[in-house]
Amino acid sequence: MPARQPFTVLCQTAARSRTTGRADLHLHTTYSDGAYTPAEIVDLARRSGLAAVAITDHDSFEGVPDARTAARGVEVIAGVEISSEYHGRELHLLGYFILLDDAPLTSALATLRAERAGRFWEMVKRLRGCGVSVNEEELRDHAGTSSLGRRNLAEFLVKTGRANSVRDVFARYLGDRGRVALPKVRLPVADAIRLVRGAAGVAAWAHPSYDCTRDSLAELRDLGLGAVEVDYPSNRAARSRELRTWAAELGLAVTGGSDCHGPGHYARAVGACSVTAEELERLRRV
Repeated sequence: MPARQPFTVLCQTAARSRTTGRADLHLHTTYSDGAYTPAEIVDLARRSGLAAVAITDHDSFEGVPDARTAARGVEVIAGVEISSEYHGRELHLLGYFILLDDAPLTSALATLRAERAGRFWEMVKRLRGCGVSVNEEELRDHAGTSSLGRRNLAEFLVKTGRANSVRDVFARYLGDRGRVALPKVRLPVADAIRLVRGAAGVAAWAHPSYDCTRDSLAELRDLGLGAVEVDYPSNRAARSRELRTWAAELGLAVTGGSDCHGPGHYARAVGACSVTAEELERLRRV
């Protein structure tokens, strides 16, 4: 094998120093609306130099065992992203380090997935009313037994040539004010936090919206929130600094992740957003 050039070695060393010990704590797989299998997520994490990942599928942690089987040196944190509601608005709650055999959380997630499935097939029915025919058998094969959501349906329409892009499907049909969109069943955030904590987990506010304030974080902390996501693809540096300041003042840990759903989005690639080893250890101690 030819000797590596000094400049090549320097570049590789620099790359490792930027990623060693880092963790992407927000990732979706084919068990919800992601395009990558759990094993593919772990492989991409390894290639990106990540030390740890959290599998955070929507209302499901069923992909965690598959990811752990494929881990081979990458820590896989058991996570979930729960559909919840706070003051009448949707709030995505991340749960980390949860016990996979916790009965109350398992039961609540199963109920949410059943509600998701009912909503999903009703939207398929509404699409037909808009003149968009869908082969249910093909769709079932495409969607599998995942935690069904709008993205699953949008990707199927693109795959079968009924739309040009996922963005187009959401703009025309599936967006919050789209022609076939239906409201999602959501848990009160206090209940969601209680379930995560009951499963020995840490609850975190995922990609907090710009109406997130220090006061709202304080209120949720008093309900048991342990962390807030400060680094994610759509967040600006100034906002990230603000969230970090509030977290420090309120005694909250910080999280970060790519919110990866599959290929095609560089800013959402596995490892595009992450936390340091020190931040991950702080999260463990919550």
